[in-house]
Amino acid sequence: MSSSVRHGSSRGQAWFCTTGLPSDVVFEVHDMTFHLHKFPLMSKSLKIHRMLSEQEDQRPTRGRRQRRRQVRSSDGDDDGAAETEIEEEEAEPEQQQVRTEGEGDGQPYCIAFPDFPGGPGTFEAAAKFCYGVRVDLTPWNVAPLRCAAEYLEMTEDHAEDNLAARAEAYLDQAVLRHPGDATKALKSCEELLPLAEDLGIVSRCVEAIAARSSSASRSWFDDLAVLGLRMYKRVMAAMAARGDVRAEARESCLVSYARGTIPGLSRSMRRRLASAPVSSEVEQKELLEAVVASLPADKCSGRVVTAKFLFALLRTAHILRASDAARAALERKAATQLQQAALEDVLIPSYSGTAETLYDVDCVQRIVRYFLAEEELGGEASSSAAIEEEEAVAVARPSAVVMVQVGKLVDNYLAEVASDANLKPAKFCDLALSLPDHARIYDDGVYRAVDIYLKAHPRLTAEERDRVVGVVDCRKLTVEACTHAAQNERLPLRAVLQVLFFEQLQLRRAIAGTLLAPSAGAAPREAAAWRGATALAQDSQVLRLDMDSMASRVQDLERECSSMRRAIKKIDGRGGSGSGSRSPGGRSADGSRPAAGGWRARHGCKFSTQVCDSHARNVVASRASRMGMSP
Repeated sequence: MSSSVRHGSSRGQAWFCTTGLPSDVVFEVHDMTFHLHKFPLMSKSLKIHRMLSEQEDQRPTRGRRQRRRQVRSSDGDDDGAAETEIEEEEAEPEQQQVRTEGEGDGQPYCIAFPDFPGGPGTFEAAAKFCYGVRVDLTPWNVAPLRCAAEYLEMTEDHAEDNLAARAEAYLDQAVLRHPGDATKALKSCEELLPLAEDLGIVSRCVEAIAARSSSASRSWFDDLAVLGLRMYKRVMAAMAARGDVRAEARESCLVSYARGTIPGLSRSMRRRLASAPVSSEVEQKELLEAVVASLPADKCSGRVVTAKFLFALLRTAHILRASDAARAALERKAATQLQQAALEDVLIPSYSGTAETLYDVDCVQRIVRYFLAEEELGGEASSSAAIEEEEAVAVARPSAVVMVQVGKLVDNYLAEVASDANLKPAKFCDLALSLPDHARIYDDGVYRAVDIYLKAHPRLTAEERDRVVGVVDCRKLTVEACTHAAQNERLPLRAVLQVLFFEQLQLRRAIAGTLLAPSAGAAPREAAAWRGATALAQDSQVLRLDMDSMASRVQDLERECSSMRRAIKKIDGRGGSGSGSRSPGGRSADGSRPAAGGWRARHGCKFSTQVCDSHARNVVASRASRMGMSP
């Protein structure tokens, strides 16, 4: 073309290309009209060339052909008026797209492309290419231009170095070599179906993404968020079908897509790509269930699909009311990484209208149950695989550490939900006792949760209070916790006495161990022995002071119990005259005094002459019997 050709400019809904010559063909593409010239377009597009060439030989005006004939008048007059007879006939499919504005008056042809792939923007780029204007190919426009070239038949058979060959070369040499560019091209194909599928553009982009997902950097993973659900499923299926794709790469694609497409996935995941489509609630639910279905069947690595991400998915599943199968699958996945979860992760609000509690305690209890089942299976597998005892111990140590971490998490969770006034004692106790004994080195955490629960639920019955307190193992409380429990007015008296007993028992054992330490491991040097003796004397003095303080507290309790005994006798003396079973002096009907243990049985208390006797091991019931809190 000559240098007089200028780029087209948009004027409302019309696009004009000025070359100094009037346009002779008008194209209608969707809601845009393009005023162009037929010869540049015919030189590149076989379809336009064929359509316009056929119309030069015929003049199909609105699908009609007129045929004139002379009709003589009935009286044989040759000068009679001429009549015109119009015969209609159907035009060919391509002829229906072409029409002229006038009949032989020099008006341009008008061609309509209502189903042009890519819309007016793509047609404009294809028209510029026909005029010889440089068209920059990008990952976003290469697929639409390739489909436009196929639609307009702009192939090498019609003209050399045509648009179809240009687009194919750029697609193979640039786009398909980088998964990020292939993702953009795949996104553009969503509006080009089924033509893009027939040309193989979709399948090539999907395979390019799957083949290069492991070797490429992770910077392109965020581009996956622009894909629709259909294309995303195809990419994940292609990655799963390939054996050379690492699991970490699949997990990274999964996490990036979920973060970019599901709004409100987590409190800390508020970033969302501007190019990502905005989905409705139903679409978000479908997206979430697709992401859950794409999770690896085996245990996740934990480096990409973290516990925070899994619990965020679970929280969003509750909000969107996902299917029960999807939520159960997420709960099982979250259980495999429960030891990595933080307190804010497991605080899942109750979104159900029937739930009474603020947080979904039942969900956390199910996750803990799945975790224990997984640990039990893992322990059996490690025991069967271990050949030597040392190897078995080495394998068991990580499991023990994981169990302790989960125990701390559950205790913190109990302390957080304990202040909920609608949390029933049975549900609180079930969650507290769901973990085995070795999950807690000390019971200080669960004691703190119990104390908060008793403070928030002052109207518990005596049986409920005993059951709640019974989840604490007094033998596993530290000195600080024992000191607090001994002065805690919310605890039953029997629990306080048990705490005091075990606190004194711990002090006795500590003193005995300190006294036996010099004889068992005496240092060979006199200086070390002297320093050890000095330290021993100091420790003994501190322990002796603690023993004195403990003895003083025990004496105070005994005096308080004596006062209670005297008060009960006085009450019995005043009210026994009308009962028939007691005399005014407090005796029974036969003259004997009432049994000494009657008031103790009523109040559930037991006292021995020496509370700190280390041989009285039957004072404390087993962990199972503590649930009943029998006297």
